[in-house]
Parts: sequence; structure tokens; C-alpha cells
Amino acid sequence: MATLPNPLPSLASSGLELPPGSLVDATLDGPWHEPLLWYADGPAAPRDWTALRTAGRRVGLLPVLVTGGHRDQWPEEWDLCPDGTSYPGDHDADEVLAGYWTDDAADAVGDGTAAGESGEQSGGPGSWPGLAPVPAREAAEDADTAAAGLAGVIAADADEWLGGARIALVPARRSADIPAAIGWSGPVNHENDVARLCAVLRSWEDRYDARVVVLGFDTMIVSVGRPPATIEEARALAAEHYAFCPDNIDQSPPHDLDVYAEKAVLNQEAWSFWWD
Repeated sequence: MATLPNPLPSLASSGLELPPGSLVDATLDGPWHEPLLWYADGPAAPRDWTALRTAGRRVGLLPVLVTGGHRDQWPEEWDLCPDGTSYPGDHDADEVLAGYWTDDAADAVGDGTAAGESGEQSGGPGSWPGLAPVPAREAAEDADTAAAGLAGVIAADADEWLGGARIALVPARRSADIPAAIGWSGPVNHENDVARLCAVLRSWEDRYDARVVVLGFDTMIVSVGRPPATIEEARALAAEHYAFCPDNIDQSPPHDLDVYAEKAVLNQEAWSFWWD
């Protein structure tokens, strides 16, 4: 992946006030030629996100919470693959999702009605309905403020539902690019080049004020500053979620996209994804 200069090798002289932590260069193919991320040795505190976002951004670093999950797998064990990761800006979100839809979603969804369109309107059974429109509602607060709020809530109770969370810093200029910047392989059974998913995250940044807040071995949590406010908007976006992460519906009862739209998308200020 083409990147700007990586500030992590000179982190010790950056002037950032950091807790004890570790630089990670471990990949599936052996040590990378430079660190991919830094993360703290101990649990994140609710205010860590805000403090490190303000300080880290000046030197080209963005915060993300990392979790070991219930299997206690921290970034050194994530099978990172930076060598196989392209650049998110080289991909188009609509084209990426349309390809996933053709490969995965069409057979499961069938006539396309879950996306809010009849088979005839959408061009035939199972055809890709296109990107959802920008929600009509205005954002209640700045997207980064919303992300900091979610990060604080998670850090305050991370052991309860994430198996712990620690603050990390990644060399990236926008939140959507964080998975690509480290060569994250969480969705490998769905997509080998995570930059293609990052192109979708970029589009969600633009339309929904989304930010990547948590990464685990194969999990992601995204904050949402401007979620869909109507069931029609939610159903349109649920089609994108299905293409982006089919396991969210295929592996979670009741395995119904309309129910998912209502329960997990409509007015929801956090989206969770998990790839088998």
C-alpha cells in the first residue's frame, strides 16, 4: 500500500505522551520492514481516544481501539498482510459492493426486496440496488466527537463484551484507511485485500460520518455520526452491510435482512461486523 512517511519508527522522539506499549511489525510472512502500529500494554481509559487523536494527528497517527477478543489474540497474532494490501483510493465503493453482491448476496437475498426494491425495479432478481442515499437527517455532532464518545463507552466496560481493549496508533490520514494501513486480514475469508473494504469505509465516512473505532482479529466496530433515520434508508444501507459482511446476517438469527435493517441499522450509532 502506498503511504506517506511512517512516524512510528521515530515514535520515541515524537513528543507524544504515551503509556507503556509495543510496536508491532509481525506479519503472516515474518517481520515487516517498519512498524505497522503501536498499542498500549494495558487497558484503554475512556479519555485515551480523545487525547491521542488530538496529539497523534499532528504527526500522522490516528487512534483505534484494539481488542484481544475472547481468544486473547492481540495484534502480534493477527496474521497481518501489508504486502498484499493495495490503496483504498484505487477502488470504487459501488463497484466493490456490486461485486460482493453478485458473488455472495444475490443467492441469499433473492428478489432484492430487502434492499427496498422489487425485482423489476432493481433490474432483475438479486441485482445490486446501488449505494444507499445520504440520510436526510443532519448529524447531531461532529463525527470525531461521536467516535470519541463510543470509544469512551467501550473503554469503560471493554472487559465485559470485548475481552479487553487497548488504545493503538496507526499511520493513516483518515479513519477508513486504518485497516489497510496495517494490512489487517480479519475479513480474509471474504476479501483478501482489505483496501477494497476500506474504499467502502471511505464512502461510509462521507455519507454516514462513520469512523473505525475498534479492530479485533476478525471484528470491527464503527461509530456512526449520521445513521439512517427511516426504515427505507435503513433497508437500502442493509444491502451494503450484507455485501460488506455477509456473516452479519448469514450467521446471526433470524438471518433476515429486513430485520437486520430495523434492529442493527435504523438509528444505530455503532455498527459491528464479524467475519467467519
